[in-house]
Order: sequence, then C-alpha cells, then structure tokens
Amino acid sequence: MRRKIPTTAALTVFESAARHGSFTLAAAEQAMTQSAVSRQIAALETFLGVKLFRRTKRGVVLTEAGRHYGEQVGARLEEIERDTLALMASRGHGGTLELGVVPTFATKWLLPRLGAFQRQHDGVLVNLTPRTRPFLFDDTPFDAAIYAGEAGWPGTESHFLMRENLIAVASPELIAPRKVLKADELGRMPLLQQSTRPHAWRHWFESAGVRSPNDMAGPRYELFSMLTEAAIHGLGAALIPRFMVEDELERGRLVELVRHRYLSDRAYYLIHPQQSAERPTFVAFRDWLVAEAMAYREAHGLG
Repeated sequence: MRRKIPTTAALTVFESAARHGSFTLAAAEQAMTQSAVSRQIAALETFLGVKLFRRTKRGVVLTEAGRHYGEQVGARLEEIERDTLALMASRGHGGTLELGVVPTFATKWLLPRLGAFQRQHDGVLVNLTPRTRPFLFDDTPFDAAIYAGEAGWPGTESHFLMRENLIAVASPELIAPRKVLKADELGRMPLLQQSTRPHAWRHWFESAGVRSPNDMAGPRYELFSMLTEAAIHGLGAALIPRFMVEDELERGRLVELVRHRYLSDRAYYLIHPQQSAERPTFVAFRDWLVAEAMAYREAHGLG
C-alpha cells in the first residue's frame, strides 16, 4: 500500500519556511524562487487539507497546526540527515555510536584511547557530543552517555568506570628547589579554587588529617582547564583529577605537590538505555570501555 507521505521536496521547503517564518528567506536557503516556494507550500496544504500559513500584508504567519507540524517535520528531517551523513561517513560498513559525554573526560581520557577501539572495530564511528546533565534518552539521538555523578537514571543500565582522583598540583618553579611538600606546608601556599566546588580544598585537607585556615581563600575559576593553566603559570596550587593533567605531569609543566591519594565523591559511569544492549556495536564498545577503565584503575591504584 502506498504511504500517505508528502514529497521530500515539499517537506524540506516547508520546514525552511516554517523555521524562517518567511517564504523569501526559504527561497534563498533552498536556491529557489519565491513563487516556487509558494507553489510547494500550496501543494502541501492541498495534500494535507490543512492550512499551514496565514497570508498577511506583512508576509506569512504559521497557523497553530503549521507550527506544530513544522516542529515534527524539522525533527524528522534532522534524523534523516544524521542517518544519511552516518551512512556516507561509514561507506555502508560498520555502524555509528552517538555518545553524550562530559567534555573534559572525553578530551583528556577517552579520546587518547579511542583509536585503539576503532582499530579493533574498523568501520565503527563514535560521535561525541558534550552533555553535562542527566537527560531522557528518548528525546535524543544518543546510544549512551558518559556521566560524572549519580548513575540511577530511570530506565537505564550503568557501568562504573572510575572514581575521581583529585591531586594537588602546581608549577615546579613555585616550590623549587623542593620536589614535594607536606600537606600542612601546602596550606600556606596560594590555593586556586574551583567556583563550582567551593569546599574541595577543605575536604582534601581533612582527608590528609590537616586543617588550613586558607582552604577557601584564593582566586576562583569555573573550569578545570582554567585551573590547569593558572597552575602552570605559577598562580598557585590546584586540585585537579589526575587523568586531566597526566600530560602536564609527564612533561614537567606541573608537579604533584603531596603524595596523597584523595578520591572525591564523584564517579564516572557509562549509562545507556536498556535497548542499547541489544546492539552488537554498542556491546563491543561497552565491553572495551569498561575494560580500559578497569586497567586504568589498576594502574593507578584506584581499586
């Protein structure tokens, strides 16, 4: 039976006109004349038996039905475009995984290792999109998320990756000629604060059995990347997850000031809707990621 679906050309023109609220702008975007856009819209309205636009002296205005239909059509066209680009990129082989990720974890920990997965699974594409807050998978294209925080999202499965291991770092010039400090000595240094975690230093000192009257004093930065650069340039000591500064430690741009392990209350998880576990491509990625995280924990004594 023939499907009751308008032509793709008509839907594309309508979506453009609905998004811009203008036949003129839609014509420019679609490389068409304005009269051609008008004919496509008129044909679509005839097909549907519903008015999508009201014509006014100032142009066109979406009807309520047109606004609602425009939102639905726009979402479907985005899905078709995404699927088309994925097929073109993979040349019809392998598959595509869409991940919502914590940006810093993805940049500093996942990406340096991702090449190993893709060498083992030729043709599989892994797309990464920043996501820092919980979300409903049904409203997104994501197969899974890598999230820092609680793992109990409704209707999902989660896999523990690692706890966050915060270490105190600074420029080596800041403590030269010494190579390492005691925890109580660190409390007398300028401390760089993270604005989203105002008690981080206090908790770190408590875990080391030390009290510092300056544990909440010092300049505040919102992002770990800012804290890292401030520490490199000698502005003070910073508390940063180890995996984010491993390159800087190896190159000598930063030093770990105190040999003290402190695991914060934050952990990283792979979270996915239950149906993702039915896809062989995702299962391969999940198993690889969990194994990589386990190897990292063992190598750094994180249990």
